[in-house]
Amino acid sequence: MFPSQIPNFFRQLNNSTWWLSVIRIILSIFFIFLYGCQGTVYKNDRVIHLSLWQSINPPANRDVFNKLVNKFNQTHNDIKVESIFVGQPQLPKILTAVVGNAPPDILSFDPQLTGQFMELGAIRPLEEWLDKLSLKSEISPNLLEELKLDGHLWSIPLSTSNLGIFYRPKLFQAAGITQIPKTWEELREVAKKLTIDRNGDNKPEQYGMLLPLGKEEWTVFSWFPFLLSAGGEIVTNNRPNLTNAGAIAALQFWQDILKDGSATLSSPERGYEEDAFISGRVAMQITGPWSYILKSNVDFKVFPIPVSVKPATVTATGNMYLMKTTPEREQAARKFFEYVLSEEFQTEWSMGTGFLPVNIKSAQSQVYQEFLQQKPILKAFIDQISVAGYRPIIPGYSRLSDSLGRAIEATMLGASPETALKQAQANLDSIWDSLQSR
Repeated sequence: MFPSQIPNFFRQLNNSTWWLSVIRIILSIFFIFLYGCQGTVYKNDRVIHLSLWQSINPPANRDVFNKLVNKFNQTHNDIKVESIFVGQPQLPKILTAVVGNAPPDILSFDPQLTGQFMELGAIRPLEEWLDKLSLKSEISPNLLEELKLDGHLWSIPLSTSNLGIFYRPKLFQAAGITQIPKTWEELREVAKKLTIDRNGDNKPEQYGMLLPLGKEEWTVFSWFPFLLSAGGEIVTNNRPNLTNAGAIAALQFWQDILKDGSATLSSPERGYEEDAFISGRVAMQITGPWSYILKSNVDFKVFPIPVSVKPATVTATGNMYLMKTTPEREQAARKFFEYVLSEEFQTEWSMGTGFLPVNIKSAQSQVYQEFLQQKPILKAFIDQISVAGYRPIIPGYSRLSDSLGRAIEATMLGASPETALKQAQANLDSIWDSLQSR
């Protein structure tokens, strides 16, 4: 629940559904408080027990992370970190814990929610701590810049990567395609050639491309490289700006591929699932090197996001927040942060998951370079780092993303891109004006 929704919340308490929501929230706070107390108390040996909430998927990546957490615990006698998987929906659980004064000690979540956590006073800035460490020189400056808001560093990078387009070489070969698409128009033409209706029933057995259907963050994230490539933006002077020419062009392009019949939509809010690609029902999919595709037995390669105005992609940066608790627990959590940023952690984490190292020494290490030779697919993502942009970190990003996601979804279902973005902009203008009038 966002702060602006609280008055409406209490005005609707006479509705039975809202009463059930109240009861659930109260019980959630109660149990989270009990669990938080249990997870962070001292035991007789004076070990500080820290709770770390994460939502790392797929499970194989979560296993790599938990193995590394266990390694930290084995080498630190005075600190024990408990890694706790937080399923969907994540944000309501986190906000309930914060409002109930029972947050985790460490939260691995989403940089785009930084503004909201900052406004709630739930997180600690980290620049003074990091400035004192020689370790800072080993971290990519671009990643640190991405995680800043109002001149403060509000989290550390856990991992990074970016989006590309996975494709099935055998399906390209069968369609007579000998060159990967480098522009939007080439991508559109390739998608047409890869769409095959074998029995003539106007229901292709194979589509050129999968596009995500939904209004949640994966849809916004997947669309962002096209926005950036078209020279578009969604924020100007800390206010939403969705009706610029680049945003309209990027949304129109997605709709054009869909109208061509060359793309199929994912199940609602399931644009990250790869079953259709692996089965051969689609020949191209927008995703990143964390994908299960890398662990599958199908043939695949990756090419960069095709260009409209300029080359572009978007970073997929995972981060960790230091939640406000007590000085002693916060100090212990910073020790764990040093470990996460270290060459040792980043090398093992990146090799185990497909993410790119945030530690420069890790990326340059012999063991990682040998790993890259075995996984040449990762080179496509490394080559895109120099043109990677990122989603804005501003207070109210969740509202912005929600409105933008709804506009993308409406366009995929047939609405005019310009009309959908204008409606989203009008909604956001009203929200931003009300926030500024407080």
